[in-house]
Amino acid sequence: MRIDKLTEHMKLASYYLTEVACNRDDTPIGQRGAKMTLIRSWKGALRGEYYASTKTWDVFCPCWHTGQAVKALVMAADVLNDKTLLEKASYLAHFLTDNQVTSGEEAGMLPAYEDHPLKINTSAVLESLDGLLMLAEATGNDQWKQSALNALDWVIRKMWHPETGKFYDSYNPIEHAIDPGVTGGYSQRPLLDDALLVTAWKLTGDRQYLDIAIAVGETLLREENPAGNWVGILPCLPERKLIHPRHAYWWGKPMMPLYQATGDKRFLELFKRSMNWYDKAIRIDGGMFRNTRTDFATDTFGQATSGSACAAICFMEMAQLENADYWRSRAELTLDFCCAVQFIHPSDSNLKGAILEKILPPDGSDASPYFIRDLGTIFFLQAAAMYLKRYSAL
Repeated sequence: MRIDKLTEHMKLASYYLTEVACNRDDTPIGQRGAKMTLIRSWKGALRGEYYASTKTWDVFCPCWHTGQAVKALVMAADVLNDKTLLEKASYLAHFLTDNQVTSGEEAGMLPAYEDHPLKINTSAVLESLDGLLMLAEATGNDQWKQSALNALDWVIRKMWHPETGKFYDSYNPIEHAIDPGVTGGYSQRPLLDDALLVTAWKLTGDRQYLDIAIAVGETLLREENPAGNWVGILPCLPERKLIHPRHAYWWGKPMMPLYQATGDKRFLELFKRSMNWYDKAIRIDGGMFRNTRTDFATDTFGQATSGSACAAICFMEMAQLENADYWRSRAELTLDFCCAVQFIHPSDSNLKGAILEKILPPDGSDASPYFIRDLGTIFFLQAAAMYLKRYSAL
């Protein structure tokens, strides 16, 4: 892989996140954003979804998408030696901290909406935070770290259920209560997003964080199905045997830091099984599909380039363990796919630098089938930065 070409793709991706997708005023983004009433300020939020056919923007999960973009920009600033990207990452990070509750019963809570515009999603809070911790380290500004730890403590205080080894999924901030959902049952999931609990333990020395991470890891060991994945955990669709393309990233990849923290080889072997799941799921050109069945059959349309980028990150982690040349080549294949679907000189300026996330099925018209989610660009930038960090000097 040519380092100079990858660098140019990274610069374009950074441009898209900071100059195209970044919201610059307090106008709510799209129809969904208008319903997210607890978000007081929209400055710095990512306009996360773009329909090329109608040239319209919307938003789905503004907190965690923006938090992951902060992470991507911090990583890019390091390998590109571009400190202006830290300033731009800070602008995005303020979207999170400006909307964080700072006092009272809900101190630490982020308005991390996802599937429901009036309810807080636990995983969306967790996925918002790693970027803040990385920004704190890169800038020396501990306010970012404290905001992240405050949000994590809110999750533990309100949503952790030690008897099941899982977190409650949804919180109703209006009623100040865990949300029972439409069925009246309390949905729970074992969440280890970004190995954040392990990171918090390392930063603070507070054993509580590691103990919870271990309990979640034990739950994931019990519920693993199929090998290296968890079709029974949302957002997978068990009734259709469909596995989400980033599932092995969010649930499997944290097993490596958990193994390193505990020395428990069960977590290491689970990590390897998850990475091997990705190896089988990737198509021959490096792409990946949103709907991948447990037998690895897929749809024809609806690829998920963010899945390819997450797979690249996972393959590079595997290259640190074994068969380095093979796993590096797999990372290069998936990164090449991401680069191939980047909009470099589009006629629509709203696409410049974006990584195409999905091609929609035909609808009978000749309208553009391109659907942009910021996640394709975000995870590509993280994966490309990781590649340069590890391999550019070789």
